[in-house]
Amino acid sequence: MKPTLFLLAAGMGSRYGGLKQLDSLGPNGETIMDYSIYDAIQAGFGKLVFVIRKDFEQDFRDKIISKYEGHIPCELVFQALDDLPEGFTCPEGRVKPWGTNHAVLMGKDAIQEPFCVINCDDFYNRDAFMAIGKFLSELPEGAKNDYAMVGFRIGNTLSENGSVARGVCGKDENGNLTDVVERTEIMRVDGEICYKDEKGEWVPVGGENVPVSMNMWGFTPDYFEYSQEFFKQFLSDPKNMENLKAEFFIPLMVDKLINDGTATVKVLDTTSKWFGVTYAADRDAVVAKIQSLVDEGVYPAKLF
Repeated sequence: MKPTLFLLAAGMGSRYGGLKQLDSLGPNGETIMDYSIYDAIQAGFGKLVFVIRKDFEQDFRDKIISKYEGHIPCELVFQALDDLPEGFTCPEGRVKPWGTNHAVLMGKDAIQEPFCVINCDDFYNRDAFMAIGKFLSELPEGAKNDYAMVGFRIGNTLSENGSVARGVCGKDENGNLTDVVERTEIMRVDGEICYKDEKGEWVPVGGENVPVSMNMWGFTPDYFEYSQEFFKQFLSDPKNMENLKAEFFIPLMVDKLINDGTATVKVLDTTSKWFGVTYAADRDAVVAKIQSLVDEGVYPAKLF
């Protein structure tokens, strides 16, 4: 069975301003996600599922989904603040989405096969899709608890225009993930890559090659069941309900599963350089990088 590509497109784009998932960056109006989808099709993925906010469904269908008709099947699912397990209600005053793993939960009825989760505003490169696609397509039928992530080297994932959020990873001698800690502020400080800790102090991460998650994960459908149960625990913690910006991150879920021995997560290494539009000031550089890839023949001038 061909794997599914699950694209997280429900974010507000708070740092960048506006719906950056719909921003035209390629020579013929392509978005970053267009390049991800093109690469995924080349890597053998068989279906696309997008999670978006309901309020920009029509714009998304008109500008995005219409491109892929005849190329690959597509489905839409929707992330909403009040889409919570029975017995829970959204706290008054909360406007921020519940995070990436809540977005993943929205795909539980649309996905019955191995799937890869990605952000829509990150340019991952074709090799990354080939690696994760190969892993997922080679899983035996009915496989469970055998996951993967593409690990980027932290020095290849920074923005020149401000801090970035990354899942900082550790792995064992077998190449399996041992832990992943979401660091919401990472940047170079006096030439050294650092993260800001809970006390507001900058702490060195340990070098240029520390593996980080760019939210490129490979899962099987059992992951939805674990996520549903753990989300209830997350919501049952008073501090997560009182903090109107608390988020249910994918790394939080993965960290639990590997630490309690439920699942293994193979780290698929890549030396590729990530790029994306985290800040408005990143845009021109991304446009130039995409144009250079087109000029080199890596991508056609018009993808679809």
